[in-house]
Amino acid sequence: MCRALIGAGAIVTGFSKDPPTEPNLFDLSGLSGAMTDIRGDVRNLDALKAAFDSAQPEIVLHLAAQPIVRTSYEQPACTYETNVMGTVNLLECVRCAKMPPRSVLNVTTDKVYHNNEWCWGYREDEPLDGYDPYSNSKSCSELVTHCYANSFFQNSETVVSTARAGNVIGGGDFARDRIIPDCIRAVMAGKPISVRNPHSTRPYQHVLEPVMAYLMIAQRQYEDGTLAGWYNVGPDDCDCMTTGELVDLFCATWGDGACWENHAEPNAPHEANFLKLDCTKLKSVFGWRPTWHMETTMDMICCWTKNWLRDSDIPAEMDREIERFIGDQQ
Repeated sequence: MCRALIGAGAIVTGFSKDPPTEPNLFDLSGLSGAMTDIRGDVRNLDALKAAFDSAQPEIVLHLAAQPIVRTSYEQPACTYETNVMGTVNLLECVRCAKMPPRSVLNVTTDKVYHNNEWCWGYREDEPLDGYDPYSNSKSCSELVTHCYANSFFQNSETVVSTARAGNVIGGGDFARDRIIPDCIRAVMAGKPISVRNPHSTRPYQHVLEPVMAYLMIAQRQYEDGTLAGWYNVGPDDCDCMTTGELVDLFCATWGDGACWENHAEPNAPHEANFLKLDCTKLKSVFGWRPTWHMETTMDMICCWTKNWLRDSDIPAEMDREIERFIGDQQ
């Protein structure tokens, strides 16, 4: 997102904790000298407010989170503090700003919904009640955002929305307990890929799909406040697939004998089995459509990763992907 914004001429300020992994995408992306990079914790209201007031943003994009389901079982209090109070703190900065931003977008997740394991996609008016601490904390983040929008921003110049994205994949993800990073780590080690939930269906999409959708929502509601709302961002049904099918596609695209093994854990912490999104609202309001199918997405992931392993120019690779994506949208 930062590379896309800078490429479009935006002045960008980021507020984030130090990256938890090494390597990390921020360092690889060549952004440190191209934007204002402030390190801090969204749980610290004073630090966040100081950064916010210094930047005086016109547009605010809230993506800070503890994003891993299994980590949320291990650290539930930290997960709620980050995902709920982090949202409260960000919205307090907006509420108290001397020069309030015009457009605010809180990015949550497709897992905010009460999951009935049914075969059709969830719509924005379905009940919010995530099961695990991560999903539930994001449901709370949605409700906090709705409350602030109703209580403080109804008659103001500040327009607030949320976006609920499906499972995001792409080059440069090094997180724990995510399927594509697990695939990459396995092939780098010359081992079969261990798959915990091969039969779980998810709305997988390339990271540029929601990134560009977020920017579209933020821009369009900046121009027209009546567009504020709650939006699903996910792929069409043809690109919703099981984790096993996704790993099959990865192995076929990567080559070099890549393979996987079913390591389903009978007593593993609960995760949703079947999950899809209905994105009719985003399509009808904005005329939006997904751009890349899963075959193109996997080509991009494998190309990015192999370039990284060859010590190629990663900022140039990211810009190439962004330019191609924008070109394919037209």
